[in-house]
Amino acid sequence: MTPDDPEETQPLLRPPDHSSVPRSRRGFLAAFAAALGPLSFGFALGYSSPAIPSLRRAVTPAPRLDDEAASWFGAVVTLGAAAGGVLGGWLLDRAGRKLSLLLCTVPFVLGFAVITGAQNVLMLLGGRLLTGLACGVASLVAPVYISEIAYPAVRGLLGSCVQLMVVIGILLAYLAGWVLEWRWLAVLGCVPPFLMLLLMCCMPETPRFLLTQHKRQEAMAALQFLWGSEQGWEEPPVGAEHQQGFQLALLRHPGIYKPFLIGVSLMAFQQLSGVNAVMFYAETIFEEAKFKDSSLASITVGVIQVLFTAVAALIMDRAGRRLLLTLSGVIMVFSASAFGTYFKLTQNRPGNSSHVDLLAPVSAQPVDASVGLAWLAVGSMCLFIAGFAVGWGPIPWLLMSEIFPLQVKGVATGVCVLTNWLMAFLVTKEFSSLMEVLRPYGAFWLASAFCIFSVLFTLFCVPETKGKTLEQITAHFEGR
Repeated sequence: MTPDDPEETQPLLRPPDHSSVPRSRRGFLAAFAAALGPLSFGFALGYSSPAIPSLRRAVTPAPRLDDEAASWFGAVVTLGAAAGGVLGGWLLDRAGRKLSLLLCTVPFVLGFAVITGAQNVLMLLGGRLLTGLACGVASLVAPVYISEIAYPAVRGLLGSCVQLMVVIGILLAYLAGWVLEWRWLAVLGCVPPFLMLLLMCCMPETPRFLLTQHKRQEAMAALQFLWGSEQGWEEPPVGAEHQQGFQLALLRHPGIYKPFLIGVSLMAFQQLSGVNAVMFYAETIFEEAKFKDSSLASITVGVIQVLFTAVAALIMDRAGRRLLLTLSGVIMVFSASAFGTYFKLTQNRPGNSSHVDLLAPVSAQPVDASVGLAWLAVGSMCLFIAGFAVGWGPIPWLLMSEIFPLQVKGVATGVCVLTNWLMAFLVTKEFSSLMEVLRPYGAFWLASAFCIFSVLFTLFCVPETKGKTLEQITAHFEGR
């Protein structure tokens, strides 16, 4: 069958009929199966927080991390993820969405297996690099898969579940790290990707990708499986013009360069807020803030992030993307500033050192003052995480999957993910150095400044995609 055949050009993915209700709910199961990839990379991100203190205490013959090795252990996963973003962009258009998700389970399981059997620091870093590679592929492909199987009324909900699964994975790592040492924690990390492998084998490819391969009958079957009907869907047919692939000349078109600049900027601002550094070193930060049980404190942060990400998912399709991004940015501005103020106040107390690793204990302060400062630290961190979770956590990934035209989606999303993970590496790797140079309060005030820029960017540059089909979003950028 050719693209010019009448059956091929007949719209399969039509504008949605909001009066029709899908007769099947297997689409939600497919979204859950794909979201196990983000759950796996959330676990990989959170793994470093409980594992680093455990590995610092390790005794021979087990590998032991010094300060420099610990820094690399936390950050090298982002280098692997940056490479995974490039690989994922290539796989997305060639292997398809489903097969890409299946393939990313291999480095997840292999990486955690290498960590489990590690006899030296190099094996630990190699395992982290492999899990990072899988993180990059999963973080790119899962949002695209979910956005392409969802109809507009629930795309915000399902798309936000990507970040929800990430933070659940982080929280799972924190909770498990409370009772498991680093080897058994790595064994647990193999479970989510293995479960994703089993479930995704039973799920279909996305209808949009099948149409690009001129597999109309398979696309109809996929829609029937996911939602019980091929009627009332959202996209026009994919014509031959969508098969040209990415070319540099396309960047001259507003429909390409506008979403490209927005996607890359969103990913950069997300990381410049400092959230990954906070999550990677959650326990360390709370230890420096002199809380007696830093493990419990970081678990509390994880619970807050899960709760507010769930709230964002529930209201995403009602409140809209721009409103939540703006609200999120404003909250992060004030909370990061307040946390910087906490460190500024504690630095100059008697008996305190200005060195980041030697912050004086709160107990050295008068009782009333120490309680007040402790609550300032806890409140600021919790507010920051809550603010991030309702907007800048889930929405950049959701928008990335929504705004790019089909013919450049693989390359464009790959560049966005590469940007995100490279920025994550820089922020995570240099976070300690930044706190040395600027002092802790300066580092958090700098993050607050970036959050201000993110709010301005949202107000002036980011379009609203709530309730729009993917074709309508593309038409918006093209000026149609």
